[in-house]
Amino acid sequence: MEFKTQNSETVYEGKAFDVRRDQLLLPDGKTTWFDVVIHPGAVTLVPIDSKGRVLFVRQYRHAVGKELLELPAGTLNIGEEPEACALREVREETGMSAGILEKVGGFYLVPGYSTEIMHLYLASDLQIDPLPGDDDEFITVEAIPLDDLPELISQGVLQDAKSLAALFLAEPFLKKYQ
Repeated sequence: MEFKTQNSETVYEGKAFDVRRDQLLLPDGKTTWFDVVIHPGAVTLVPIDSKGRVLFVRQYRHAVGKELLELPAGTLNIGEEPEACALREVREETGMSAGILEKVGGFYLVPGYSTEIMHLYLASDLQIDPLPGDDDEFITVEAIPLDDLPELISQGVLQDAKSLAALFLAEPFLKKYQ
């Protein structure tokens, strides 16, 4: 099937993302409008310490009006490679550097309206090596044993989709730490 963009304009430019409005010619000859969130991409990390605990961050998320327990993550800077972003973010958010960084995979967060792709890494061989965090982030780090994760998921403690998807994809990589 062929979809053809007939018109495209940026309708919003923001700090974290832009919004583009596209007029699309559909395969049946009709046209429709799509709003697309333009995002540079991001990384999520599954940092695991020498005791087999995953390092999570707890932070306030204004859009949902509460603190969430999440895996560390961050947005790519313009021109930044995902691996470099992952190495930076693990230090900013957990205060630890990764001696070993393994690419696990990637996924689109909401492909129905956003270009954001999430690159997923397992970070291990962690050493204390903090970087200053973002000015608007107030984060606490929580080390959670691997064996406790299924219960946290089933009880709805972990509500962040990127963290849930990341843990699912990282499961085969985490077996060696159990």
